[in-house]
Amino acid sequence: MKLLLFSDLHCNRQAAENLVQLAEQADVMIGAGDFAIQRKRLAETIDVLRDASCPAVLVPGNGESFEELRQACRSWEHSHVLHGTSAVIKEVTFFGLGGGIPTTPFGPWSYDFSESEAEALLEPMIDGSVLVSHSPPWQCVDVDGTGTHRGSTAIRASIETKHPRLVVCGHVHDSWRKTDRIGDTIIINAGPDGMWHTL
Repeated sequence: MKLLLFSDLHCNRQAAENLVQLAEQADVMIGAGDFAIQRKRLAETIDVLRDASCPAVLVPGNGESFEELRQACRSWEHSHVLHGTSAVIKEVTFFGLGGGIPTTPFGPWSYDFSESEAEALLEPMIDGSVLVSHSPPWQCVDVDGTGTHRGSTAIRASIETKHPRLVVCGHVHDSWRKTDRIGDTIIINAGPDGMWHTL
């Protein structure tokens, strides 16, 4: 299965149009959150992405909520908007977790969750899934421009116990396009330009 991975479009129309073109070569397109900017202009980005020719798995970032993303995608027939939930595409299970984890300093517009809330949301994930998470795991593709780790301890613990096949994330812009591992699990902070991965 050929996967097109991306995150953090933040209303970048040109990047969204490029992804739609790339999606012609993909089996599944995976968007790891932050389609909008501070809860605004979400529909503009989704209106471009919905022209993709393959199924899409999407999670909300901290820039839009699960409810807002689900509403924006209501007429996108082949989209699967996940948050604490899963979808099966061509016998592969995808599990989604959205939002900023841990809670960000950005204020009330940011769609955030505590580590304990994230732990509960991750509980239903089955072993060997593909995990699509807006936030990266702690100490893995999570270093910001100051050299500080910004990832989630709950996400890391879930990876260590449930061994997903792949983790696709974003959120920490300074770690875009970086890849690492936790055990046998590949972790990719995708960024807006699109990255390829084959299962």
